[in-house]
Amino acid sequence: MGHKHIKNKKSRPGQEATKVLSLSGIIDIARSGMGFVAVEGLERDIVIYPENLNTALKGDKVKVDVMVRKTRDNKRVEGVVKEVLVRKQSEFLGRLDVKPTFAFLVPDNEKVPVDIFIPIDKLNGAKDGDKAMVRVTEWRRSKNPVGEVLRVLTQEDANEIAMQEILSENGFPLDFPDDVLEEAARIPDVLDKKEIARREDFRDVLTMTIDPIDAKDFDDAISLRTLKGGYYEVGVHIADVSHYLQPGGPLDEEALNRATSVYLPDRVLPMLPEHLSNMLCSLRPDEDKFTFSAIFTINKKGKVKDYRIAKTVIRSDRRFTYEEAQEIIETGEGDYAKEVLTLDAIAKALRAERFEHGAINFSSSEVRFRLDEQGKPIGIVVKESKDAHKLIEELMLLANRYVAGYAQEFTYKGKPLPFPYRIHDQPIEEKLSAFASFASKFGYRLNLQSPELIARSFNEMLKEVNGKPEQHMLESLGIRTMSKAIYTTENIGHYGLGFEHYCHFTSPIRRYPDVLVHRIVHDLLRGKVEPVKGLEEMCRHCSDQERNAMEAERTATKYKQVEYMQQFVGDVFEGVISGVTSFGVFVETIEHKCEGMLSVNDLSAIDRFDFSESEYALVGRYTGIRFTIGQHLMIRVVRTDLDKRQIDFELAEMPAQKVARRIAKGKDRQQEQKKKRKK
Repeated sequence: MGHKHIKNKKSRPGQEATKVLSLSGIIDIARSGMGFVAVEGLERDIVIYPENLNTALKGDKVKVDVMVRKTRDNKRVEGVVKEVLVRKQSEFLGRLDVKPTFAFLVPDNEKVPVDIFIPIDKLNGAKDGDKAMVRVTEWRRSKNPVGEVLRVLTQEDANEIAMQEILSENGFPLDFPDDVLEEAARIPDVLDKKEIARREDFRDVLTMTIDPIDAKDFDDAISLRTLKGGYYEVGVHIADVSHYLQPGGPLDEEALNRATSVYLPDRVLPMLPEHLSNMLCSLRPDEDKFTFSAIFTINKKGKVKDYRIAKTVIRSDRRFTYEEAQEIIETGEGDYAKEVLTLDAIAKALRAERFEHGAINFSSSEVRFRLDEQGKPIGIVVKESKDAHKLIEELMLLANRYVAGYAQEFTYKGKPLPFPYRIHDQPIEEKLSAFASFASKFGYRLNLQSPELIARSFNEMLKEVNGKPEQHMLESLGIRTMSKAIYTTENIGHYGLGFEHYCHFTSPIRRYPDVLVHRIVHDLLRGKVEPVKGLEEMCRHCSDQERNAMEAERTATKYKQVEYMQQFVGDVFEGVISGVTSFGVFVETIEHKCEGMLSVNDLSAIDRFDFSESEYALVGRYTGIRFTIGQHLMIRVVRTDLDKRQIDFELAEMPAQKVARRIAKGKDRQQEQKKKRKK
């Protein structure tokens, strides 16, 4: 077998190059082998030829020496990778090729352009042809990287192989290093009595957790006690992870590196070792736990009279599942029914106030798989957000908002104290205008004159569209017009939630930014007002890791969809178009919520189709037949490909043009409104 080796050639002949400066950014590598480095502040990506990659792989953070080359039309920025600053991926899955004195791992991922050299003494019992997971231990510029076998995977482990590959591709290590596990194991299980004495004691106050039925880490609890004058004391108690993580230690460094837990259909890859996430920090019932709390004096109308932030100790009285809490809300009966109903009333008042002040009310439902013991999907469940979910959501939002508001009051040397805010920018004007133009074809008018009016008219549209054929389409497109939320020290507020100040305080077991927030707030409470070194860089890293986790979750969900739909090849289902591209349309089956592709090539027997970006549609040149987001189709499952994570559909019936009729009705409605305004 021939092997892919690293080539380290000189600069391209016949071209003058002038070194300008050194920059750093994230590298993407195309199928051609060309690299492109995105650097903040630069309009164009820096081009890296394959011979100048110097072992960099897709997703790595790299330092590049930049040159400018003159071309006929413009200047192209080219560079040479001088150093890989942060590796996105260090573990690779592939097939072993073992020779008498050495071995190679041939990676499954085609985007990894080089094989990994394995010394014979690092095979750890693996044999020729084995499927193995390998960790790179040494990166060499002019030679192949060197690695060691972590584990061998058998064919029975097909699901295990797929899930581990997805995690590795997105840069998440599968195991905790020994020094991290050792530090976690050394933490005492018994709470220190002196530390308890320093904290506000809530162990005698009614406290409960409400979580998914399969949750193992409970990082938030709610306490309630009745005060005078129609007010209540509501405590939002969060696992005090920062009490156990020593800054700069192996445990803390590993948590920062991961930055987030990753939730796949059949597993959780935790940010923290199990001893911490499921034991020490988890707010399990009938156990004393250290917490960091936001405590509110609030009435049933959601009016906050006062609040405080404090280090506390709690003891949860009852662990509710969402289903149990929902039944109490619906029937008014069950354990602590009076308290649950009071919290529900407060949450509903907070929610109403939020929307009144500009939050956008996108509905959400979550698709989950029912799995057998081998992790194979045997069913699909759609979980909707009900009152019990919203109860917890609103109280967490309240805590996050007030903690961020507390932090923004502090300054350092005349400037706002750097703090890891969770921000959400206003929609990009061009995207919003395009969406508003499309929505107007259905008779919905968005007011784009100010951020407040945008939010209000968005909510009016979402309310009006409820139950209509175009609901799914306009909701999906509306979400896509929104900016992405990120972590940063530059506070511009959270547009989608309608908050001026917002941070993540409530999930430190699974999000590292929450740990940073806890540490800074703890210092502020003690009177220590000092910037954290490298905070913005940590925020950026956490945002990147969040995107990587979301990509891993999407890919794993897609894999499970393909695996589930294998049994339905040849069957016909009703679907709804969820996306439109120049090469075809994505269709989601209504029954299973599984997405596949209806290729434009397979539609060529009907007509030649052109892609209309402004209308999110494929339009037939001769027949006028349209395929657009939200449209219902009858499709047949023709192929499933687990390796490519792809489902292929074909059209089972000619489409009914309901969407076209809705557009016509929308235009009629607009004309009527214009006539009324003239009168």
